[in-house]
Amino acid sequence: MTAIVAGALLAPWITPYRHHAGAVVDVASASKPPSRAHVLGTDTVGRDILTRVAYAYRLSLLLGIVVLSVATPIGVIVGLLAGYLGGWREMALMRVTDVFLSIPPLVLALAILGFLRPNLFNAMIAVSVMWWPWYARLTYNVTRQVATEGYVTAAEVVGASTFHIVFREILPNCAAPIVTKMTLDLGFVILLGSSLSFLGLGVQPPTPDLGSMVAEGAKYLPDLWWLAVFPGVAILVVVLGFNLVGDGVSDLLDVER
Repeated sequence: MTAIVAGALLAPWITPYRHHAGAVVDVASASKPPSRAHVLGTDTVGRDILTRVAYAYRLSLLLGIVVLSVATPIGVIVGLLAGYLGGWREMALMRVTDVFLSIPPLVLALAILGFLRPNLFNAMIAVSVMWWPWYARLTYNVTRQVATEGYVTAAEVVGASTFHIVFREILPNCAAPIVTKMTLDLGFVILLGSSLSFLGLGVQPPTPDLGSMVAEGAKYLPDLWWLAVFPGVAILVVVLGFNLVGDGVSDLLDVER
């Protein structure tokens, strides 16, 4: 996983054909199978697939980080307030959350992108909108358990404010499951982003993206198999990698799942 992240960050300096990340046409090198010059082969216009996979990883990691940076705080705040305040506030916040959770994630993202122009920024918006409810539900469940602990009761007795109790007493004790879920979700967010690009609703050509590369390569199966297989393997590796990291974080923080 470290090698993938490092390769993505250093792509402009370590890739053999960095200019192939853009709108480049090299007819002489078009549709070449894997070779010493092009380890993963070239696409139908002669661009190096290894270079484009490395640059696609950069966008995938950016998508995952931005989506979780937006969705996690929203979901955590909703879950904290619903779990601690209770009453009609809990009912209102969690029913809205349940409405979002009742819609399949990909369907909701497609519905949102149906009103927006397909690009990376709008894909981030769509995925963020459908991802925060999972954090709201997780934080709500943990908050309901933590809110009955003695230190929370003691803070209430001494007159601590709701802000102090929620964000200084309860939130730190919700951190372990939230961090674990973020680590696991990073791979799934990348997978969903690739799915949107595969459908033509994410990153647009000529910008390299794993999903769009698989979609383009699928047109030429089985003859030019490397066009779809290597980007597909790249998606598999990054999703599996973050899942293994998430399992490691879960064991480290001793989180029950």
